Amino acid sequence: MTGETDGPTGGTPRPVYQLRGVNKSYARRNVVALSSVDLTLHQGSFSSVIGSSGCGKSTLLKIMAGLQSPSEGSVMLDGKPVLGPRDDIGMMFQQATLMPWMTTLENIVLPIEIRRGKKAGRAAQGKARELLELVGLKGFEAVYPGELSGGMAQRAAICRMLIGEPKVILLDEPFSALDEITRDFMNMELQRICRQTNATAFLVTHSIAEAVILSDVVHVMSPRPGRFVEAIPIDLPRPRTLEMMNTPEFGAYVHRIRDLLGKGALS
Repeated sequence: MTGETDGPTGGTPRPVYQLRGVNKSYARRNVVALSSVDLTLHQGSFSSVIGSSGCGKSTLLKIMAGLQSPSEGSVMLDGKPVLGPRDDIGMMFQQATLMPWMTTLENIVLPIEIRRGKKAGRAAQGKARELLELVGLKGFEAVYPGELSGGMAQRAAICRMLIGEPKVILLDEPFSALDEITRDFMNMELQRICRQTNATAFLVTHSIAEAVILSDVVHVMSPRPGRFVEAIPIDLPRPRTLEMMNTPEFGAYVHRIRDLLGKGALS
């Protein structure tokens, strides 16, 4: 099963991001990382991919971000091929990677300064302040990264990702370095922010529970060469809450995904 129907339940918004027949191989290492990956992300959807280490999840994300090229296949965003990094693709990594000598506000507008110059960066400060208020960091504009907790730093990184108003946000285990309590809180914050901004999100994670609580669709990937073996729609009401993780319905989704992974994702 492919990702042909990635979209929130209750309707089918327009497709935003499409991958068709994406393969990735490395001739020097004689490695096939990805095989025949098809994926469609719809406006406002939240999708995730989960699989064993080395199955090609991060390679897929890099291709979607334009940081690598596929060996075969097409990658399209709003009908235009993704041939390299683009302003309308936001990406968030495991670490916040904030510049330690810059304030929170300066870090957030940095992508605008790099792309359009310092004048544009100054003009974007109003939008940056709005984003800081959105993520609960109002009043921390002049604070340096060393004075922020891990969760606060990741919220600042979310602001930096959103400042360019990307059409798609790609998330590479953004909260894996946080403790479990903070991670749960940040997942709920991420859900709220995505719903409020109508963001189209795609998450790489090793956590089955995280994938289920956040996603409209969870893609299970096979061991290398990575391919989608099943796309599991998550029919839980929005907004999701941490209490839902104690329900039989949530447990059934977790069991189904764990069973697939335990079988080597049908390898």
